[in-house]
Amino acid sequence: MILVIDTSGSVCAAGIYDAGASVLVASISETLGKGHAERLIPMVDEVLTQAGMTLREMTRIAVTVGPGSFTGIRVGVAAARGFALSLGIPAVGVTTLQVVAEQLLEIGPPAPVVAAIDARRDEIFAQVFAPDGEVLTEPEAYSYDDVRAIVSRFDGILIGSGASALDNVPHDIDVYPLDRIGRIGARLPDDIKASPVYIRGAGAKPQTNFAIKHV
Repeated sequence: MILVIDTSGSVCAAGIYDAGASVLVASISETLGKGHAERLIPMVDEVLTQAGMTLREMTRIAVTVGPGSFTGIRVGVAAARGFALSLGIPAVGVTTLQVVAEQLLEIGPPAPVVAAIDARRDEIFAQVFAPDGEVLTEPEAYSYDDVRAIVSRFDGILIGSGASALDNVPHDIDVYPLDRIGRIGARLPDDIKASPVYIRGAGAKPQTNFAIKHV
C-alpha cells in the first residue's frame, strides 16, 4: 500500500493507493489555500481510518514535489520524509508535471507529451516526455514563445493549464488526482527521493537548444 500526499497547490489531499490492484482505496481532499501544515497530518489519520489501515501497513510514500506552491511543497515533502524515516520505507517524489503528462501517457500517445502548467506572470512550467514516459527535458520555467518552440521542435502534444494560457483562454488550476500520483509513485525506483522542485521564474533562462536529451 502507498500513502499518497499532495500539497503542491491550494488543494491538500491524502490517499491510500493499492499498487497491486491499481486502485485508490481511500482518499480525502480539501481546497484550503493556506493551512496545509495544520491539516495534513489529521487528514492522513482520517484516510487511514477510512481505509481501516495503519501507517505500518504502508510500503512506500508518494508525494508531489512541485513545481507549485513553495510552502505547500515544503509541508508535503517534510511530512513524507518524516513518515518514511519512522517507518523505514521509501518516500518517492512525483512532479506535478509528471501527473499532468500521465493523463496522456497512460493511453499511449502517438507523439511526445509537453506537460505545461500556468506559472502566471507570463511564464509556463513545462517538461517533455516521450510516448513511453521517458523524461526528455527537465522541468523549467519558459516564456510563452519558448513553449511554442518546444512543442514545434518535438512535434509534441501540449497538455495542462499552460496550453490554455498560451491561447489566452480562461482555465481552472491543474488538478493532480491521487490515483495518478500513486500509479506514478508505484513504478518509480526507490532512489527518486522526495526532494522539492522549486522553479524560480525570474531566474529561469531558456537552455541552449533546450538541452534536448538524445534518444
